[in-house]
This record gives sequence, structure tokens and C-alpha cells, in this order.
Amino acid sequence: MLELYTHPMSPCAQKVRIVLAEKALQWTPHHVSLQDKENLEPWYLQLNPLGVVPTLVHEGRAVIESSIICEYLEDAFPGQSLRPADPWKRSRMRFWMKHVDVKLHPACGTIQWPMVMRPALMAKPEEERSAILERIPEKPRRERQKRLVAHGLDAPDVADAVHTYRKTILEMEEVLGRHPWMVGDEFSLADACLAPYFQTLHQFDWTELFERDCPRVSDWFARCQGRASYQQAVAGDFPEETLADLRARGATAWDKISAHLDAA
Repeated sequence: MLELYTHPMSPCAQKVRIVLAEKALQWTPHHVSLQDKENLEPWYLQLNPLGVVPTLVHEGRAVIESSIICEYLEDAFPGQSLRPADPWKRSRMRFWMKHVDVKLHPACGTIQWPMVMRPALMAKPEEERSAILERIPEKPRRERQKRLVAHGLDAPDVADAVHTYRKTILEMEEVLGRHPWMVGDEFSLADACLAPYFQTLHQFDWTELFERDCPRVSDWFARCQGRASYQQAVAGDFPEETLADLRARGATAWDKISAHLDAA
């Protein structure tokens, strides 16, 4: 039995859900409210000491960290493989997965978190807000979220986040000039792990980051969106009313994002 502790807007959870859909695996969802900080409750920290989503539970045992979960699913359910057979291509797949974990995910959190998580925290009394932030287990993430709560998109982290996105997009544009998917002719874990971070740009209508001059990336993302796995695992969680709300929020913040984009 597979269970997934997840949240609709978490890119890390989205990439695992894409892999589950690509492999046609049945699973039971458990929604974790990030806005209400259920991820920092003792019951969840027992399951995932890092206090993040997703967490996969397979036969009663927890697997944490989204890229590790994706590889675990490949090992446990080898049918419909999303890993290239060629060792060099597999190394490139893991390069992009690591790039997502180390660079793109923190950048995404920096620009998305003030848009969707900060408002609920700002509505709380300062003492309660501070106590919640102090419960974040990892110091770098804790300190970054403190800055984002204090300053929103004016936090010093935001410029670097936009630059990281832009640099990633330009690198992808070059790679996609050689083959249709990130490591070759077939959709792989590299594509599954990257695509959710473009969903973030899509939902806030910030797609100018890649549409302005990266047609290969635009085409790649459109093909990702067109896959049945993406429709099932990601798009279904963003009905029109949800997208309209997110795009309205994105419109109010675009001047700040675009200022960093122009400076990138």
C-alpha cells in the first residue's frame, strides 16, 4: 500500500505525484495543510523530521525527500521506467535532479512562499508567528522564512531567486536544442522533477521568465503540461477559480519580479 502526505501547491509533492501517475500506481492521499503549519505538528515530525512534504509511506515505512522518493519508486516499481538505461544519460538525469534540489527549489520557495504562505502567518499575532517559525527544524530554511515573513518579496533573497530561475531556463534552452527532453528522446525523472517549478511561474502568470526568448523551454513545458500524468497529478489541483486568484496575486507582484528579471 502506498500513501502520500502531500499538498497541492508543493512542487516537491507535485513531482512525486507525476511519477506516481507516469507509473500508473495507486496511492492514498493525505493532505497536509502548510498554511496551518500541520507540517510542523509533532505527529507529522515523527513521520518526517524535516517537517516538509511530501512523505511517502510504503508498507508502513516512511520515505522522505522528494528526489529520493522518485528514485525509490523506480526501484520498488521498475515497470514503466523513467530512468535512462544509458549510464551517461542517467548521470545527466541525476545532475538535473540535484540542480532542482540544491538551486531551483530554494529559489522557487523564495518567490512562492510570500505569495501563498506569508498572508496566513501575517494574520497571526507576532508572538504566535515567531513561535511557529522557531519550530522549523532546519536553520537555513528557518532563517530564510523569517526574512520572507518580515519583508515579503522585498527580502534580499528574491533577486538571487529570480536570477537562479533565469540561469536555469537559459541552460535548459541550450540543452533542449539537442533533444526533445532534458536527457534525451524520452521523458525522464529529470523532466518530472523540473516541470513543477514551471507550474509555479504558470500559476502566477510569470511565464515571461521563459517565454520572452526561450522557445524550446516554452515548447518543453507545453508538452509536459499535455501529458496525462501532469493533468492528473498537477493541473487537476488548479481549477479556474484557483488560477484566477493566484494570477491576481501574481499581477500585484509582477513589478518586483520583473525588476529582478531585467537585471538578471
